[in-house]
Amino acid sequence: MDMVINEKRCIKGIINVPGDKSITHRAIIFGSIAEGDTLVKGFLKSDDCYSTMKCMKKLGVDIKVVDKNVIVKGKGLYLNESHDILDAGNSGTTMRLIMGILAGQKFKTVLTGDESLKRRPMNRVIKPLTEMGAKISAIDNNYAPLTIQGNKLKSIYYKTKVASAQVKSCLMLASLYADGETIIEEPYKSRNHSELMLNYFGGNFAVDNNRIICRPVSKLYGREICIPGDISSAAYFIVAASILPQSEVMIKDVNINYTRTGIIDVIKKMGGNILIENERVLNSEPIADIIIKSSNLKGIEICGEIIPRLIDEIPIIAVAAAFADGKTVIKNAEELKVKESNRINTMVSELKKMGADITETNDGMVIYGKEYLNGAVVNSHNDHRVAMSLSIAALRAKGITTIKNAECTNISYPDFYKTLNVL
Repeated sequence: MDMVINEKRCIKGIINVPGDKSITHRAIIFGSIAEGDTLVKGFLKSDDCYSTMKCMKKLGVDIKVVDKNVIVKGKGLYLNESHDILDAGNSGTTMRLIMGILAGQKFKTVLTGDESLKRRPMNRVIKPLTEMGAKISAIDNNYAPLTIQGNKLKSIYYKTKVASAQVKSCLMLASLYADGETIIEEPYKSRNHSELMLNYFGGNFAVDNNRIICRPVSKLYGREICIPGDISSAAYFIVAASILPQSEVMIKDVNINYTRTGIIDVIKKMGGNILIENERVLNSEPIADIIIKSSNLKGIEICGEIIPRLIDEIPIIAVAAAFADGKTVIKNAEELKVKESNRINTMVSELKKMGADITETNDGMVIYGKEYLNGAVVNSHNDHRVAMSLSIAALRAKGITTIKNAECTNISYPDFYKTLNVL
């Protein structure tokens, strides 16, 4: 599907964005290995989250969708063997988190994904899971399809090379099947939804700076989870309202967990006019309403500890920088190379087609802002975050922009273009 977008003068309105994808994945997975029912309210009906649901169903979990809610009838820590291959689709979260559970089961499982996911590195979880006692075979010891033979796991101390919530969460889940205390240490803090939610389900996980101390428990307990709005989805409208003159947008009920709000910090540092109102806590997660007004953004340097807090938002930050006054430098973002596409390369190549002054570096990009870009034919590279970021760039591009393969937005935000039209 191609999407055609015309230049717009401004956007205004009040919107809700869909449920947080990271939290939805975890609610389904953690509910599946808990005992009793888990009610998930505001389930994100996206391709990635359906991939998680389908995998858990194949492992014997009874999951029902009722209107906007999902009921997960947990089986406890030990699941049923699947005689079918588990397909994680395009979802790295699905694959890596489920690997942590499968490592502690009493059977063998084959896990695969689509062509994009098959190119994403899995050795970052294969290595520690193997140290814990699982037997895993993979293409070049790195790529799916994966064959996982579960085992009684042993506790380990593991220092991750990258700050990755997926890696950390995989090992936290595996630690539930270990024979003692497992310690995971990250170079920087990554998003902490697993720590919050697993403890909410009755787990025993303690945080000490960048370390997570994981102690096994005999069971988890089903809970009610209300999914807040996804700040990664809100990010597109935060930037759109910032770069378009005379714009004002309110986004209601958004997750503002500190480990996810790097996008807000960066846009504020660039001079963005952002207000946070109606702050409250829901299922251990902080949420609020976000109000964004048009701003005169300026270029800044983005690097270091903030990168894990905005790694998924860097494509849309690149769009903000393309219209900012001066030079923006993004560094320490090598992780972008192993996402659904190489997001450094794809954002640079596609924004260049629109006339952006942007250069690729080994670990990020350098961008000199302009007042306007030009409409062009650009390609999503089947990457949902690239497609949505280019759509926002198109709003301030003279003429018409056509985005090829725009249907990939279904991976995380099926109603993205509908929301954009409302504004």
